Amino acid sequence: MGKRNTGRKLAMQLLYQADIRKETINSILDEFTHNTNYLEPTKEWSCYLAGQTFAHKKELDQIIQKYAIDWSLNRMNVLDKSLLRLAIFEIQYTDTPPKVVVDEIVGIAKRYSAEESPKFINGLLGEFLKKEIL
Repeated sequence: MGKRNTGRKLAMQLLYQADIRKETINSILDEFTHNTNYLEPTKEWSCYLAGQTFAHKKELDQIIQKYAIDWSLNRMNVLDKSLLRLAIFEIQYTDTPPKVVVDEIVGIAKRYSAEESPKFINGLLGEFLKKEIL
């Protein structure tokens, strides 16, 4: 697995932990950087993604809410929210092609989230891309 793919998975885990523990991302990132053996470029990418996604959380949640027809944020699976925030941040603020981001995030959802999550995430991100990016 490449640095970016592994970094996305790690960033998702970091965001999930911050949400579940109700902690700041900084405490989660400190713990992660001191207690893991990932290659430095992978650590840097995952910390950048998680830290910046967390910093833009309010803005990202507004976008998610806009495209989550008939779903409030508090009804959504915590893991799905982390993946959606991560995807929208990466699409808006990095040079990664949007199709790559969506494919990777949906793939992570297939592996780690609920059965219906990949379809939900793909649909929401598709609408976001169609209306705001493409």
